Amino acid sequence: MTGGNAAGAGAGTGAARRGMRFSVDGWDPSYGASLEAEGQLEESTATIEADVELPARNWRAIDPDAAGPLPRSLLFVDGVRRVEAQVWVDGDPLPAGATGSEPPAGTGAAPAAGEATAALCASYAAGVVCCCAAGAHLVVAELRRGLFSVAPHASDILTRAGGYKAHHVAIKRANTPVMRALSQSLQGRLAEVEVVAADAARGAIGSTVRSPAGHTAGGTDDLLIVDGPLRNRQHLPRALGYIKSHHATYLPPELNLLVGRLAPGQRTPVFRMGTSWDRHSWYLRLPGPAGAPWAGVVRIECAAALPVTEVIQLASLSQRVLGRFASAEYKDSRAPQNLYPIAGLERELRRRLGDPKLLYRALREAARLDTGPLQAPAPPAGATPSEGISLGVRG
Repeated sequence: MTGGNAAGAGAGTGAARRGMRFSVDGWDPSYGASLEAEGQLEESTATIEADVELPARNWRAIDPDAAGPLPRSLLFVDGVRRVEAQVWVDGDPLPAGATGSEPPAGTGAAPAAGEATAALCASYAAGVVCCCAAGAHLVVAELRRGLFSVAPHASDILTRAGGYKAHHVAIKRANTPVMRALSQSLQGRLAEVEVVAADAARGAIGSTVRSPAGHTAGGTDDLLIVDGPLRNRQHLPRALGYIKSHHATYLPPELNLLVGRLAPGQRTPVFRMGTSWDRHSWYLRLPGPAGAPWAGVVRIECAAALPVTEVIQLASLSQRVLGRFASAEYKDSRAPQNLYPIAGLERELRRRLGDPKLLYRALREAARLDTGPLQAPAPPAGATPSEGISLGVRG
């Protein structure tokens, strides 16, 4: 939204000068900023190869190209996570015979004997929405619950509301805060479930959702759009990473200026970027009202191993297929970047996570019953009672 301020100097302290024009970012500030302020953008250490599609000296905005076929189906992949409780795992070791997930090999130091350690009980889910001739419909939804702990003896927790599988987290870098390591481990597990969901959607293997008539699983005539970076998912064929917000500048200043000048539907030329992993990328402006310089701008990425001709085809395809799903401000507080299929998928997955109050109460009950196995309904496969482990749940 753009407007003018005609208030005079006497309108009060802090009044803007007459005739000043300003823009309001439509992105809901409770989600952070769609673009960090200029002085707050991190300076990326990524290596950039700008001459992939056009020489850097000839960079220009690229208009959509209507030539070529469109995919029969678009598969939108996303995941959600929620911490149900922070818990404290008692330092006493498990009694003989108790079971839990084996800790992975790593260099992280184990907590001292008898020391209670912070842990997270979390629910996370991933799913896929397919947009095809049968309409937009959910094809896969995968739900997991886990206990993330640095304690070597942490074991699976069973509650009346479900089981939490123990995941042992090794802190590999000195001075890394425990909670950060736990959160990163949770995010990594979520990314794994997103890959499982994507594979299931394409092969209809283990799908937990019945698809409507007209939906065709499998084949090679689809396009996968993953909400977020494509890291650890580059092996997925015909896949794009979709990044809605921007926290670092990757392009040199003379090329970065082009991004703010893109018209709706236009994109930058493709460039290659390398950090701890390599990928091809480009910026695209979605349709929407004029406003802040980067309003409606998203960054798309695909695997670095793809031939340049295929990368350019994917970039052109992104211009043709993503704009129709751009959200409107009155429907979505993260418009237009939060695409309708992704927003709907997030709502459905959060619903499937369950009632947080119920899950929290169930954890409190399980924490009190640490003198013996908990009698509960049939647990998820692989879950074991939290016998021999004392959990202090922080409210």
